[in-house]
Amino acid sequence: MANVKIVLRKEPRKGGYPLALRITKDRKSSYIYLNYRIPLEDWDEANQRVRKSNPNSTRLNNYLVKKLAEAVDGSIEVEDSKKATSARAIREKMKPTSGSVFQQADLYIQRLKDDGKYNQYVANLPRVERFKEYLKHDLSFQDLTISMIERFKAWLKATHSVSERTAVNYLMVLRAIYSQAMKEGVCDTKYYPFGKGKIKIKFPDAHKQGLSIEDIEKLETVELEGSANHARNVWLFSFYFAGMRVSDVFRLKWSDFHQGRLFYRMGKNEKGGSLKVPDKAQAILKQYEKDRTKPDDLVFPDLKEANLESKFATQRDISTRTNHINKLLRTKVKTAAKIDGKITMHIARHTFGNLSGDKIPIQMLQKLYRHSSVTTTIGYQSNFMHKDADEALEAVIGKS
Repeated sequence: MANVKIVLRKEPRKGGYPLALRITKDRKSSYIYLNYRIPLEDWDEANQRVRKSNPNSTRLNNYLVKKLAEAVDGSIEVEDSKKATSARAIREKMKPTSGSVFQQADLYIQRLKDDGKYNQYVANLPRVERFKEYLKHDLSFQDLTISMIERFKAWLKATHSVSERTAVNYLMVLRAIYSQAMKEGVCDTKYYPFGKGKIKIKFPDAHKQGLSIEDIEKLETVELEGSANHARNVWLFSFYFAGMRVSDVFRLKWSDFHQGRLFYRMGKNEKGGSLKVPDKAQAILKQYEKDRTKPDDLVFPDLKEANLESKFATQRDISTRTNHINKLLRTKVKTAAKIDGKITMHIARHTFGNLSGDKIPIQMLQKLYRHSSVTTTIGYQSNFMHKDADEALEAVIGKS
């Protein structure tokens, strides 16, 4: 008779240690992971329970009791079939071959949180909830058909007046959940509704527009103080380094600067490199030197109180500070500098793209942007490259 027990696997991962069902037969064990992780100190091994120190202990323990009962019943059924009943054979026969869309959706959201992906977590959680609102009840992945997804997209537009781009963001979440389910082995790949001849995910062309060189000069020369001056400094610093992402600006340390160059690794894709520090950027750095106490201090104060050991908390604090900086840019900075166009931290990247236009070789722009693929650079920069089209138009219109 196989022995089934709930255990905490001593395999530390992001979010804690994984809970699993251990199936033991003839002194050999196999495991079915339960998609939940908890801190080591929250596990009561003797009683196979989550301790009350865990805020989700009641819910988790109810879940574990249910899974243990299902596993015991399943192992008995397998052994009664009088076929091969090794621990591995029992596990393979007990692993689900179909899955619940809601369960996989919840797992997807939980993993975003466990992996510290705050921005994706806060963006995709309401998308999952809205999908549940549309479905009204759970279903298997086999029933999540192309026609159902297309109806969901139409419902989003009709009921919630979302744009095409926003609707596509919802479909991307569904695709990610479906892909996760296939990797987990809880749905058959033959039902996958995305790809060639099925649902294609394509973002509509977006209009990207940066500030003009005149606007840059206004930003550089306008008299500002306090928080407004800091917001202007962060924006210009991003622009001076080819539209460096604000998350990377906030993380810069004094030790990243050496012999007049900046050495840093981009947080989004870990692409590294160095750039000469322009004189204008050096002037900004001098404004913050008075607060420098040691080489590893952050240059800018925005994350000095943040818990940098927690990826999720750090991304949350970056989001909060970015929103604060953007508010200052939209109100105090824009008004004082008398700028008509939109100004946010992301506009700094668009502005560099706009001003570089057709002037810089695409391979050099790839290096400056820290893109992993030149195809990404071509797609991004195409928003700002107008010379050929302008000359072609002038060639015809100018002679008319």
